[in-house]
Amino acid sequence: MTPISRTGAGRASIATVICGALAAGGLAAAGVTALEPEAASASSHREAPLISGTPQYDNTDVYAFVSPDKPDTTTIVANWIPFEEPAGGPNFFPFAEDAQYDLRIDSNGDAQEDLLFRYTFKTHTKNEKTFLYNTGPVESLDDPDLNITQTYDLELIKLKHLKAVSKTKVADDVPVAPSNVGKASMPDYDTLRKQAVHKLAGGAQTFAGQADDPFFLDLRVFDLLYGGNLSEVGNDTLKGYNVNSIALQVPNSFITESHEQPVVGVWSTTQRKNAKGYFSQVSRLGNPLVNEVVNPLKDKDKFNASTPRDDAEFLENVTNPELPKLIEAIYKIPAPAEPRNDLVDVFLKGVKDLNQPPHVTPSEQLRLNTSIEPAAEPKRLGVLDGDNAGFPNGRRLTDDVIDASLQVVEGELLGAKNDLGDAVDKNDKKFEKSFPYVALPTEGSRGPLAKGVDGGNDVRSQLGDALQPAGAEGSDDMRLMAASAGAGAGGIVLIGAALMWWRRMRNRAY
Repeated sequence: MTPISRTGAGRASIATVICGALAAGGLAAAGVTALEPEAASASSHREAPLISGTPQYDNTDVYAFVSPDKPDTTTIVANWIPFEEPAGGPNFFPFAEDAQYDLRIDSNGDAQEDLLFRYTFKTHTKNEKTFLYNTGPVESLDDPDLNITQTYDLELIKLKHLKAVSKTKVADDVPVAPSNVGKASMPDYDTLRKQAVHKLAGGAQTFAGQADDPFFLDLRVFDLLYGGNLSEVGNDTLKGYNVNSIALQVPNSFITESHEQPVVGVWSTTQRKNAKGYFSQVSRLGNPLVNEVVNPLKDKDKFNASTPRDDAEFLENVTNPELPKLIEAIYKIPAPAEPRNDLVDVFLKGVKDLNQPPHVTPSEQLRLNTSIEPAAEPKRLGVLDGDNAGFPNGRRLTDDVIDASLQVVEGELLGAKNDLGDAVDKNDKKFEKSFPYVALPTEGSRGPLAKGVDGGNDVRSQLGDALQPAGAEGSDDMRLMAASAGAGAGGIVLIGAALMWWRRMRNRAY
């Protein structure tokens, strides 16, 4: 052996002994147990090869609906960053600073955006000498204990024939609702949510922050369509995961072409700054599931970088879809005859006499007729169940787009009546009754509590209890302290013995 090898071996040995002593003296006394993280699941949100590796830029879903409590306004919700594990610290889930998050609106059906709402974000850190996201309980968005915060600017760009005719900054340095670290860190997250709702001129309002993922479905569809025998249905795969949401509520009159033409097309995009300092589009989303199960692998990245006016190149994916053929191969349900012009009407034009603009240019957008009043009792299948205020006339948070889309793809509009679905009919958390409507995010402190802990004390009282004098003689606290002291002393003895052994080893000639 060389001297370097001997020295390395000596260091490894003493490190091992010291770690073992610390483990015996500290962890054993404290009764610490190992926690195993859940295995990560595959997600339909991660719909294309390139974007799946950059979740901060990955647009997961878009919703557009006439606001139920303010029917003279439209609410648009767009989500990013799929599968946010609530306890995913210490960095948690900020919006990207080198991105433009856009909400785009086509007011006349020509497959070109007329209005563009652009969100850009900045990150602020109070104390860079700590690893903590928050350094104490957070009670407000300007709490000094909220160590890492974000703000955003909102810009309105009006366009004509894809050229900007005006740019207006409508909001500046608006605070973002933080990631929900847990009950000890954010004991009243609802207050933080409310503080992140920002009023705009003209009766509009905006929000950005974390939310429960509102998309509900069983993603085991990708296990050869629900296990090959429909044994893998009924589990909301997205239960307990969060997303980053951007929500915007604007007067209907501001986004529509006229009272006579109340239909708008909505989609969202993400642009990311490249090495040369230019922004390029990396994500695009309108209707749900289009890039997940309609476009084949060869077109997915191309679609994310494309614009609605160029959607003719993807037309064959709609008129000759793969999904019905897979269902026929596995479940022997005959696929409807092609070409599927019924799907063109629903997803590329809008439904005639419902949400199809006059002189429409076929393109993939989420189309909403803003003149249709919200339903008093929304039906999860929307238009298929006689509720014209729901999907595919826009998309509400409660719409079951999986079941509705499966039934349409299998020929519901062609007379092939069916009740296909994934047996997940609603979200696991209730949605809010006012803007931004999305449910509060799941907190990072979810999960079972340690034995003997009721979770009733906040972090202040827990710290106070830890600093109080020991309990009466013979109490559990005294026994725990005695065990800790004894184990700690044993650890010190082991460390001392290890140091003496190491010094002797250094004096050896080999």
